[in-house]
Amino acid sequence: MTILLVEDDESIAIVVDAALAAEGFKVTRCDCLAQRDTALTNGTYSVLVTDVMLPDGDGIVGLPGIRERFPTMPIIVLSAQNTLDTAVRASDTGAYEYFPKPFDIDELANAVRQAAGSAAATENQADEAPPQGLPLVGRSAPMQAVYRMITRVLRNDLTVLVLGESGTGKELVAEAIHQLGHRRDGPFVAVNTAAIPADLIESELFGHERGAFTGAVARNIGKFEQANGGTLFLDEIGDMPMEAQTRLLRALQSGSIRRVGGRDEIKVDVRIIAATNRDLEPMIAAGQFREDLFYRLNVVPIAMPPLRDRADDIAALARHFLQLATTEGLPRHHLSGDAADLLSRQPWRGNVRELKNFIYRAALLAREDTIDAASLATLLVQNNRESSEAATAQLSLDGAVIGWLAEAAPAVGSVYGSALAAFEIPLFTQVLRDTGGNQLRAAQILGINRNTLRKRLNDLGLNPELFVIR
Repeated sequence: MTILLVEDDESIAIVVDAALAAEGFKVTRCDCLAQRDTALTNGTYSVLVTDVMLPDGDGIVGLPGIRERFPTMPIIVLSAQNTLDTAVRASDTGAYEYFPKPFDIDELANAVRQAAGSAAATENQADEAPPQGLPLVGRSAPMQAVYRMITRVLRNDLTVLVLGESGTGKELVAEAIHQLGHRRDGPFVAVNTAAIPADLIESELFGHERGAFTGAVARNIGKFEQANGGTLFLDEIGDMPMEAQTRLLRALQSGSIRRVGGRDEIKVDVRIIAATNRDLEPMIAAGQFREDLFYRLNVVPIAMPPLRDRADDIAALARHFLQLATTEGLPRHHLSGDAADLLSRQPWRGNVRELKNFIYRAALLAREDTIDAASLATLLVQNNRESSEAATAQLSLDGAVIGWLAEAAPAVGSVYGSALAAFEIPLFTQVLRDTGGNQLRAAQILGINRNTLRKRLNDLGLNPELFVIR
């Protein structure tokens, strides 16, 4: 079997060629679109493996035409443009698989082997380009895994369970699946099941007839019917009462609902996406969540990573939120490199939601066009105090930034100097408490020189002897 590899980076091409040769494949290599088209005209190939950014154009653009000419040839896309948009574009062409760079060469070789053995490539290419303004931001490895899972469910109606901590963006995943999938022209209805009183949740989901209960003065159309033909997003599913879980399970099994107080079964055509920040399996063991409902919902699980596991995305997210803030009337600002570095080292226990709120606050209060680390210092102390009682102990700054703050404090103006002092005092106090007043150990933890620490403690009026454990 012969593989057509289109890759202009010679080092990558050599490695992929060697890996596929080890699998017993013959590899024909091209480094541009013109060579690819010539090779396809003159030869027959089991699998096409192509990069996106090539010297003479976009490698994805011509793939629909190639799929028409060679409907049984699987296509695998490689890309350094690691965005959801690229993953979706690859999926929309009917690509067999998508690999963001850098990729695991063994995984790629395994995918080529499976693709070569398949009877036909993935079908159902999209009729139109995906919509702009995709809701998810980030190119980190954890987000690439999320994107790949999203692309796998766009052209089917499998039930999806989105897992993750509060504030990670679970609803954005649901919105992306709806906006990019084949139900995009239908309604997207989101309901937070934890926010609905237990005695009203069935009415909210399934609707009710007039007179069904006290206060039911008119017929109410529930969320299932509102979402007919589209997507129903059930957030905080782990907080749903057991009785409502039973009714939900029945609706999922039968594809129909009955309004509270009604007699007729109403067929509904909805795609279900559920989400929870809770671990459902212990709840099942404790009798708090139905096991059969869990398996009905957990057909395709997608785990949203916490922000601390995708720190590489924080700067991009912060700049995205600064841009977004301007659409809501806030001033336009830019983020300096040191500020982005500082943000990337914060704990963000509230995840993306906390970061967004913080950036909006910074955009509101910033006096200069460029937001730098010094102007964020006081806001970060306040933000961490609000998000945790142990904020100063949790505040996470690397040695370079702390060193910069300590060295810069005497030189900056009175406003910034006051901000730095407000930042340093609680931080140094906590570290001195943790080390029992040991200045050498404190300096090591802070990543600064002992003499620098001693000077700043003296300037700030902090006596390390008060923290010594006797």
